[in-house]
Amino acid sequence: MLSIASFITLLKESFRDLLPIIMVIIFFQLAIIQTVPANWLSTAIGLAIVGVGLAVFLLGLEVGVFPVGEGLATDFAKKGSTFWIVLFAFMVGFGTTIAEPALLVIANKAASISSGRIDATILRLVVAFSVGLAIVVGVWRIIKGHAIHYYIIAGYILVISATFFSPKEIVGLAFDLGGVTTSTVTVPLVAALGIGLASTIKGRNPILDGFGLIAFASLTPMIFVQFYGIFVYQFVDVSKVIPVALEVPAVAEAALAYDFSIVKLLKGLASIVMDVVPILAVILFFQYAILKKHIDNLKEVLIGFGLVILGLNAFIVGLEMGLFSLGETMAYELTQYDNNIIIYSFAFAIGFSTTMAEPSLTAIARKAKEISDGKINDFILRLFVALGVAIGISLGAYRIVVGGDIVYYIMAGYIFVIVLTFMAPKYIIPIAYDSGGVTTSTVTVPLVAALGLGLATNISGRDPLIDGFGLIAFASLFPMLTVMVYGIAIESMGIKGEHELQEIKLDELRHALEDANDMGLSTVNIHGTDRRHSYRVQFVAVHLIIPTEREESALLSAKDAGARGVTIMHAHGMGLEQMDNFYNRLHSEATDLNMMFITPASKVNGIIKKIMHDLDITGNGAGIAYSYPITHLKGLTLKLSDL
Repeated sequence: MLSIASFITLLKESFRDLLPIIMVIIFFQLAIIQTVPANWLSTAIGLAIVGVGLAVFLLGLEVGVFPVGEGLATDFAKKGSTFWIVLFAFMVGFGTTIAEPALLVIANKAASISSGRIDATILRLVVAFSVGLAIVVGVWRIIKGHAIHYYIIAGYILVISATFFSPKEIVGLAFDLGGVTTSTVTVPLVAALGIGLASTIKGRNPILDGFGLIAFASLTPMIFVQFYGIFVYQFVDVSKVIPVALEVPAVAEAALAYDFSIVKLLKGLASIVMDVVPILAVILFFQYAILKKHIDNLKEVLIGFGLVILGLNAFIVGLEMGLFSLGETMAYELTQYDNNIIIYSFAFAIGFSTTMAEPSLTAIARKAKEISDGKINDFILRLFVALGVAIGISLGAYRIVVGGDIVYYIMAGYIFVIVLTFMAPKYIIPIAYDSGGVTTSTVTVPLVAALGLGLATNISGRDPLIDGFGLIAFASLFPMLTVMVYGIAIESMGIKGEHELQEIKLDELRHALEDANDMGLSTVNIHGTDRRHSYRVQFVAVHLIIPTEREESALLSAKDAGARGVTIMHAHGMGLEQMDNFYNRLHSEATDLNMMFITPASKVNGIIKKIMHDLDITGNGAGIAYSYPITHLKGLTLKLSDL
């Protein structure tokens, strides 16, 4: 909901999430490098802008993207047209990917890697087509209700198989492209589509079936790009390839101040608009042309998309105000130390801190908490994802430092993913697969790419175009492992969702009521027949202790009041005076009667009042009357009329 209170809450959370990045930069800059970074004021202002931009972005998602995405999915499911659902899924995947700025940069780099053998435009089309196909496959899985891990495992087998035939210049690039295709805006919309379908289609579970589309969108580009690379390296004539100058970005020696020119700001805003407009165009086309239905709260939805654009633009401007170049500078300076532990520590810290600030992850984690009914804690989920990214980037940095073929690392990681898939609870598996895609977006990709290229450029014997790529692949792989470990931990600790806890409390209440009802459940013999009847009513035993000579009067009074049976026990009693010298009365003859009437609770007052009145027990008559409830009564005989 669009409100100041919700924005302030998001603002607090945004600055809380940025704190790890600030702490990492301060520690490594002052404690390890031992210099104050140039333009530190610009960096500080940039981080403040990042916090505000992130809050605006998340508010826009909640107001515009998530509601319209889930609403479209619901309408398509109700319409019952699989064709239009599938077409919409493909258009969302293709349209959002082809406009992805990060893909444009990587595609141009791929052209350089292949010396012009790979065409940047064709590569973008291949990747966009693969993402569109991935969303189609994911939607088809939701419609059919198939388990996601069979699809993912088959995809892993294809990825690994392709790597044995792919040129080494393509493998790391293909793995990285699996991460950069899931942009900050695409991820929430695709997640909303999956959750909306799973919430609407009968027999589907939003948490089991709704997640997983992002995992498909991260997996298929790895396969298609490798196949495309195999084709061009096998069949494109080298003599016809136009040489392209290889451009390796120079490592910044100092963080430069951000250029606040109006032209640059407008270009940045236009870039974000071009990233969002295809998504909005697809939504409006299918909403009005296919469904022929107006968007509910259209004004709020448009405001939400506007907030997404403004928030994302502010977010990127803030990052560019010294933070990106500062990260490149730090990566360069750390390689000058003869201590690889520092490099691994920086890789771990920067991976963890940037992931905690990743807006896509924040949005998906909040949705996972909502769909799981609170069983999955969004903050703890993000901690485990960030831990996975940190471990992955550290291992990737280790590979660059010591050398090694990336495929063996990735293959070993996939084996662990497959093993944990069969150990982790079902509800966490789609979220774990999706976490690999959402971690490689606006914040993580630029800093991680800068780190990888910086290391490969400055370490002897490493080729930045072969060894520099691949860190993003590690950052996508290891969160799957840590999130599934988180799911196993949830189950072992017995953590329950809010509705599960309510069900447990209701079960306890039902058991308590059943126990209470059992206490009042009596089995009564029906007089004159061999039948028994379970009678759920509270019975009470009324005891009357009176002198023997008053037996007849007591019986008549009780019968008139509704008593249907009596047990008479002979007794003798002693008064207060006689208790002082009771030895001579221990073996006295019975002089009293203990009369017990078992009767429904509704008749107790009438019986006691009648006896007390007729026998004048509260006046001059002698006697005691009392009652108590009975549980588990069996064997009592009543007339059918009494029932």
